[in-house]
Amino acid sequence: MSEPFSVPVTVRGYETDVQGHLNQAVYLNYAEHARWSLLQAAGISQSALIGSGVGPVALETTIRYRRELLAGDEVEVTCAFQWGDGKTFRIEQTVVKADGSVAAEISAVGGILDLEKRKLVADPAAVFRKLASDPGMFGLP
Repeated sequence: MSEPFSVPVTVRGYETDVQGHLNQAVYLNYAEHARWSLLQAAGISQSALIGSGVGPVALETTIRYRRELLAGDEVEVTCAFQWGDGKTFRIEQTVVKADGSVAAEISAVGGILDLEKRKLVADPAAVFRKLASDPGMFGLP
């Protein structure tokens, strides 16, 4: 299996809380940044999604904090899609410090929303296959 997609991020001072740790909400921003970066790298733009009448939605997110992150820390945020049957998919992400230790694990359940019907599409993988220039980046044939 190939390495998951990842993006580098540097923790900025204004993202920290009073203890000097990365604020909990910022982990969600890092995860979202990695997901959108993966979409872009696979050839899917926000405008292409909207033009197709669909958009990704987050249905559930769980963050497991493992090690503290401080201002100036360099991390890689990974992103890997997992497909099953049905209207949803999983996204597994890891925030890895420069020393290789895991700072956080983020698991999410997502779907693709039909923007007109306001309902999840039946086969989200088909949407990614259709729109992506490289669906393999999502683990799709």
